[in-house]
Amino acid sequence: MANLWRARSLSPLLLTLTVCLIAATAEADSSPKLSPYPFRLPPLPYVYKSPPPPSPSPPPPYYYKSPPPPSPSPPPPYHYSSPPPPSPYPPPPYYYKSPPPPSPSPPPPYVYKSPPPPPKSSPPPPYYYKSPPPPSPSPPPPYYYKSPPPPSYPPPHVYYYKSPPPPKY
Repeated sequence: MANLWRARSLSPLLLTLTVCLIAATAEADSSPKLSPYPFRLPPLPYVYKSPPPPSPSPPPPYYYKSPPPPSPSPPPPYHYSSPPPPSPYPPPPYYYKSPPPPSPSPPPPYVYKSPPPPPKSSPPPPYYYKSPPPPSPSPPPPYYYKSPPPPSYPPPHVYYYKSPPPPKY
């Protein structure tokens, strides 16, 4: 009984789904420009590509190319390269190249670059001339004027008043 009830409740759903599917297929059939072309065109080239490919044609050139040339040609030059060992000759040029040029060449330009600063010692004299004259005469006069006023203040008068009492002794 329960199965019958489920079947009755599902039957409208199945009906709507089938109607939707029929409508979708009808729409697809009505517009043959979009759906049939992409699905029908790829299989044709695939089928044409699969049977005719010249599978036996490439192997013969490969076979001829692989065994004869590479096998006999490389070994002889290798054998000739091994007996006249140019191994001891390359090291001496390397030794000569490494020590002489880098060590003595860079220092001289550096030493030559260092002495040119003496021409810069010429600007200091004008600096010296500029520095002493203005500050030397101007600051001392105000200092002198500041120094004498304190001694002229009335400490001597106070000293005079302190001095007379002792002679009264």
